[in-house]
Amino acid sequence: MKHPLFKGSCVALVTPFTQDGVNFEKLEELIEWHIKEGTDAILICGTTGEASTMPDDEHKEVIRFAVDKIAGRVHVMAGTGSNDTTHAIELSQYAESVGADSVLSVTPYYNKTTQEGLYRHFKAIAQSIKIPVVLYNVPSRTNLNIQPETLKRLSEIPNINSVKECNLDQVAKTRSLCGDELVIYSGEDSNVVPLMSLGGMGVISVMANIIPADTHKLVASFLQGDLEASRQLQIKVVNLVEALFCEVNPIPVKAAMNLMGMNVGDCRMPLVEISEKGFEILRNSLVQYGLIDG
Repeated sequence: MKHPLFKGSCVALVTPFTQDGVNFEKLEELIEWHIKEGTDAILICGTTGEASTMPDDEHKEVIRFAVDKIAGRVHVMAGTGSNDTTHAIELSQYAESVGADSVLSVTPYYNKTTQEGLYRHFKAIAQSIKIPVVLYNVPSRTNLNIQPETLKRLSEIPNINSVKECNLDQVAKTRSLCGDELVIYSGEDSNVVPLMSLGGMGVISVMANIIPADTHKLVASFLQGDLEASRQLQIKVVNLVEALFCEVNPIPVKAAMNLMGMNVGDCRMPLVEISEKGFEILRNSLVQYGLIDG
């Protein structure tokens, strides 16, 4: 039986940038705020953290910095995925060496592979480290789906613990095949309650960047048996989640954080500033939710 790495909300944390690099002072501020607000785990250098635009030295430094500042207070997951297996192994070994609690490894993108290739890719990463591996299945970004049968094979590897699943349609089949040998977390803020109804243990979340307490409560209420409170929160965030994904993530969430006075800076190219239309959608949703004044 695989035990959850965390139960609740893991924020897929943005990386605050300046023109010169990472704003480490702001990053520490965000970390402290999330711990205070009840966030259960922190993913550093994920998709929302724009890891794909970070040179290795910077990527590694951000992981090390986050691990040091969190200092064991919550679970630290490091994004170390790559479409180059050797590169993913190197980043994963580094994350383990500086004290990350787990790594998140995305399906290979662009070059892609077969289901057998996926199995060997993730197996090689898992066997190169001792800490848990969280698989990241996000077909909308990679155009490659980890099929339930492949997840079953991967679940037999001892330190492949979980999957961040963005393909809700296959969760029931995965649960049927894997049982308790693979922990499932939602990779979609709009599907937390549906996924948890099939045995999920929480969410790795974008919306938690701006509503950490509510995201924690949404999951905690479900796990505590208060399904109505959880359902109502899932319904409450619908418009906000739509706004946060009105353009490519993390463009809207960074814009939202800046509107809220968090001053996390811009996205790195090729991501650009939010459009005027997107800005209005986002601003209206923040006002509606009570996050900024109208």
